[in-house]
Amino acid sequence: MTRSILYIINPVSGLGRQKDIEKVLKQETKSSGFNFDIAYSGKPGHAFKISSEAAGKYDIVVAVGGDGTVNEVGRGLIHSSTALGIIPTGSGNGLARFLQMPFKVNKALEVIREGAVKSIDVIKINEFFSLNVAGIGFDAYISHKFAGKKKRGPLAYMQLISKEFPKYRSENYSLDIDRHKIDVNAFLISFANSSQYGNNFHIAPGALIDDGLIDVCLIKDFPKYTAPALLISLIDQSIDKSKYDKIIKARNITIQHDKPLLGHVDGEPVHLGKEAHIQIFPLSLKVIVPPVHLRQTPNILQPLMELFPLGM
Repeated sequence: MTRSILYIINPVSGLGRQKDIEKVLKQETKSSGFNFDIAYSGKPGHAFKISSEAAGKYDIVVAVGGDGTVNEVGRGLIHSSTALGIIPTGSGNGLARFLQMPFKVNKALEVIREGAVKSIDVIKINEFFSLNVAGIGFDAYISHKFAGKKKRGPLAYMQLISKEFPKYRSENYSLDIDRHKIDVNAFLISFANSSQYGNNFHIAPGALIDDGLIDVCLIKDFPKYTAPALLISLIDQSIDKSKYDKIIKARNITIQHDKPLLGHVDGEPVHLGKEAHIQIFPLSLKVIVPPVHLRQTPNILQPLMELFPLGM
């Protein structure tokens, strides 16, 4: 039986790699014999609407875009028989990198044709869903600031971090983690489904996307001079060994704060109010993952190569 695919393209995703993508999708998919349709997303929330209506009607719905597009498309497919495919064309591509999706469009299409279907967990934080990493604190603060910037990409993101980091102050949070109460003065608190934010910066090196657990990453207040070492530990996947970081695996978390919480879900800014409830939905989303021969070999230097490409 011929499988059916819907491609949802974000025309303004990430670094603008979308120019000729519809032509490539048509050429590659027609030659494979799949039935397919193509839709373009518009304003925020449109990709979610399209994928929700497509759930159960198509075998695969493919997000062509960055982390925000993947989040919207994936949310529409939760608890459905339709699998999420990813053609990563954004600037961070956190879930795509964790799943070892190729970044060349034709190679990503090969995965969608030949890959396996895998069920993964999904995190819910208040009324929002995260497929990859959600959080509060500094990363959420930067997400809200970055949302208003015209300049995109990893370098622009790091420039914003460099500007805001010296003046940012850790805050006190009250947490209930699987009924264990703690108070912490935290620089950030991340809720990780996969191991990384994107661009191979790993906040939770031991996270598994199908274990029914959230990796709660508490980075406590730290001296500013230790920031370079912490940054390197995100790249070489040793952040969990830092004395300033504590990772707790959990299923249900509640956070209370005396001010409204700024949050992010998969890099997109959200407002959470003074209390946030975080829970895991085990194996609630089907995704297409590469067969062994198409998996990418991680390069520890890739984050730095992307921030400082040759020729700059």
